[in-house]
Amino acid sequence: MAVEPRAPQPVEPQQGWGVVVFQSATIALLLAASVLVAASAHAATSTIGRTWPIAEPDALAEIEARTAKLPPDMRAKYGPRSSWSAMKAANLASATKSQTRSVVPFYTLDTEIRLPSGELLYPKGYSFNPLAYVTLPQRLVVVHPRDLDWALRTARLTDFILLAAGNAHDDDAITLSERTGRPIFILEERVKDRLSLTVAPVIVAQVGTRLELTEVRLDRSARSAIAPNVSQPVRRPVP
Repeated sequence: MAVEPRAPQPVEPQQGWGVVVFQSATIALLLAASVLVAASAHAATSTIGRTWPIAEPDALAEIEARTAKLPPDMRAKYGPRSSWSAMKAANLASATKSQTRSVVPFYTLDTEIRLPSGELLYPKGYSFNPLAYVTLPQRLVVVHPRDLDWALRTARLTDFILLAAGNAHDDDAITLSERTGRPIFILEERVKDRLSLTVAPVIVAQVGTRLELTEVRLDRSARSAIAPNVSQPVRRPVP
């Protein structure tokens, strides 16, 4: 016996409104319940345990207080920035040829390291390669002040630009940073020694567990670079 399919019956207006009212009430109850749960959780987490006021001074307030005591013009007390010892950069010779060489920056402990229990962890004189454990996230572009324009064209946005020592007429790193709108740093002696830098311009990048130093000879008339020759890796002597 065949059964004819029945067409779907239309929902009565009153029944439809009942469904809408029921759904709205359900959603409202769920929202109210979630608010109550969140409030309860907040109340529970905010009242558990003992609390004490923060005893340490606010770092920003402390910096502002100390800055307020400084003279408005530092040159009046310390003289021109060119005479500040903190502004003295390390000396590097100018690159006479373009080449790429590799350095393994071994580090030697000048003291022993012991665990809290007193057990010896690393003895004095232990040498290791820091690049086996850390990664240099950006390149270092080291130049003399006279070659800063080349560095600005060559460096990526994430690279650090470091200035080697120039002559007495060169502007300092702070002045050049303000003029170019890009942070410019000073090449310190310890960085020079750690990276085995001898000439500039040079681009330092990490390749695996070694440093790749790309030394660039510039055409002074056009400030253009001459392509480097790739040399064999050189292991930095252990201090």
